[in-house]
Amino acid sequence: MIRIGITGSLASGKSTASKIISRGRGPLFNADLVVKKLYSKQSFRKLVAQKLNLKLNKHLNKNIKNMVIEKKETLKKLEKIIHPLVRKNMRIFSNINKNKKFLFFEIPLLVESKLLRYFDIVIFIKSKKTLRLKRYLSKRGNSKLFNFLDRQQIKANKKTKYCDYIVVNNSSLNVLKKNLLNIIQFYE
Repeated sequence: MIRIGITGSLASGKSTASKIISRGRGPLFNADLVVKKLYSKQSFRKLVAQKLNLKLNKHLNKNIKNMVIEKKETLKKLEKIIHPLVRKNMRIFSNINKNKKFLFFEIPLLVESKLLRYFDIVIFIKSKKTLRLKRYLSKRGNSKLFNFLDRQQIKANKKTKYCDYIVVNNSSLNVLKKNLLNIIQFYE
């Protein structure tokens, strides 16, 4: 089994890249989807509300985003709740798919979370900040939250030192696909 981690800065195109490289090759674990599923569970929402001293209501996600921007330590508190649950889901995913040739893991904070040792190959998706902001805004994000979250991540030039491959995603989908397929062909 070859475990391939896909990471990158906020809105760099990790999801698109992960879908391209994993298509027809092996299952894909998406950390962001795991977090989204967690937030859909009432028990998780209750836990987060309790830990952050927020009211459990339909505005919880919006209140969390506002609180994250206002108080830096809120993000750390959230990560202490979320990261162990994501890791647990990663282990379950790996065990279920242990007989596959390739396992793909899309993990935005792979380097920051010190998960490098879990992967045989790490691919960093890199993109210009202006393009990343444009992508983030197109998905109904706001620039204030983008800038805050972007500052919390390790800078791309430092992260790339830990990665086996760097794929620049500043142009077309065809270029991205070509660059990713050039990498995976060495392992097929």
